[in-house]
Amino acid sequence: MSDDTIDYSDIPPLTDEFFDRAMLRIPASQAQNLVHLDPDVMKWFQSQGVQPTEMINAVLRRHIENNTQQSA
Repeated sequence: MSDDTIDYSDIPPLTDEFFDRAMLRIPASQAQNLVHLDPDVMKWFQSQGVQPTEMINAVLRRHIENNTQQSA
């Protein structure tokens, strides 16, 4: 199906007012895993050629292990 066969005329335009009232809704199961990373940090992880999430987890895990060993 191509775009020229779809009738969009009954869809109202998305105005600034719409976006002012819009809310981002994240499922609770995913919300508990959200972490804000600075853009430059995320860019560095993405540039490493591996899955950023896996690498971030590995770095955090190593940090925890190193700090746990120092505390013991």
